[in-house]
Amino acid sequence: MPLNIGWTGIILLVLIALLIFGPSKLPQLGKAIGTTIREFRSGTKELIDGEENTEKKGNAGS
Repeated sequence: MPLNIGWTGIILLVLIALLIFGPSKLPQLGKAIGTTIREFRSGTKELIDGEENTEKKGNAGS
């Protein structure tokens, strides 16, 4: 689990989110978080792939 949060902590966070945002906003909030994580992962993957390609080109020229 991230940051060593157990099931109790996750349930507590969900309940707090439910109280703050209400049940009608939670699906929209979850979708927004999912989209943000997906974009972050694709961006970091592109960055890592770009660095690997640069290293391969640098090693080939040596």
